[in-house]
Amino acid sequence: VQLQASGGGLVQPGGSLRLSCVTPRSIFSINFMAWYRQAPGKQRELVAALTSGDRTTYADPVKGRFTISRDNAKNTLYLQMNSLKPEDTAVYYCKLLIDGVEYWGQGTQVTVSS
Repeated sequence: VQLQASGGGLVQPGGSLRLSCVTPRSIFSINFMAWYRQAPGKQRELVAALTSGDRTTYADPVKGRFTISRDNAKNTLYLQMNSLKPEDTAVYYCKLLIDGVEYWGQGTQVTVSS
C-alpha cells in the first residue's frame, strides 16, 4: 500500500496548512490512521491519531490547533493545522495500520518561519 502525502510548505507563524494522505485502497475499515512528525535532530513523534469509532488523540503541543479527519469516499486522511508555530517545523508522515502491518507515507515538509 503506497501512501501519498502532500500539502506541506512554508508558512508564517499563525498560518494554516492542510496535509493530505491519499491511499489507493479503501480506508473505510482501517482502525488506526495517524500523523507523525520528525524535526531535525529529534525522534519521530505522534502528532494525531484517528482510531475506531473515529476517536481522535492529539499530542499536547498541538491540541486545540490541529484536527485529524478522514474522507472515506476519497480514501484520504487529513491533518488541518492552524495557528502554526515555528516549533511545528518538521517532516510530517502519515501512517496506516492494516492487519498489523504499518504503512508510511513519504513525508511532507512543513516549515513555519517569518
